[in-house]
Amino acid sequence: MKKMIKGLVFIGICLSVLGGCAQSSNETSRFDKIKETKKITMATSPDYAPYEFIDPTKSGSEQYVGADIELGKYIAQKLGVELELKIMDFSAVLAAISEGKADMAISGLGYKPERAEAMEFSEAYNTSEDGDGDGFLIRAEDVEKYKTLEDFNGVSIAAQSASLQEGYVKDQLPNAQINTIASLSDGVLRVQSGKSDALAISYSTGEQYVNANKDLVMSSVLFEGNDSEGTMIGIVKGETELVEAINEIIQEVKEQGLYQQWEEAYIAYAKSLGIE
Repeated sequence: MKKMIKGLVFIGICLSVLGGCAQSSNETSRFDKIKETKKITMATSPDYAPYEFIDPTKSGSEQYVGADIELGKYIAQKLGVELELKIMDFSAVLAAISEGKADMAISGLGYKPERAEAMEFSEAYNTSEDGDGDGFLIRAEDVEKYKTLEDFNGVSIAAQSASLQEGYVKDQLPNAQINTIASLSDGVLRVQSGKSDALAISYSTGEQYVNANKDLVMSSVLFEGNDSEGTMIGIVKGETELVEAINEIIQEVKEQGLYQQWEEAYIAYAKSLGIE
């Protein structure tokens, strides 16, 4: 009798375990939910022209423009779903993906090991910035002050929270005073008003602000090294099916040279708006 009871208990445990496994294997993936709801959500911080920025002449979702926005639209189109933009500060973009509050993040993301612990990364869709590097936006009147990277060690530098550039400042300029900012436009205003001596920024994006603000220039000094593998899409951790689907679309975008076309178009677009 005891043997029979033990046997029944063992069978019950096995069924319970198997039932749990079956439930786990039947869980709907995020990719399946996207197809079911016909909607994919994209987190982005629109302060990074020409990739994602605001057109003040428009309203609603139409005001958010840029090469990354076009990529998001293209991905949604290829998946046969609607794109829903979730607008937030850059640091919140990273949190939105790590917490599963958005399906993907397209916002000038570069790979960092600590980021990879919290999210999946797609293949790189843009490597055009690799040769430009990351440097400093400064006041035109101060251009002669900064000839070497060491010249920035000890001054106040604005850097966007959780950005690659913030990491460069911390690693390469330990004596600099970091002024953490939510958006790049805040950093530009800090430099113009003298609240910060420089803004750490990618060279190509900095040039957009220089074109719109004649009192600013990009310093010839760049941060050392550039271990960026290109710009990637952040995707919720473990959603490999969605990663694979997005990677297939990225391959198509790269083969057709679409991203470069969007980038060139929005460089001119941002310049025409006089982004500040």
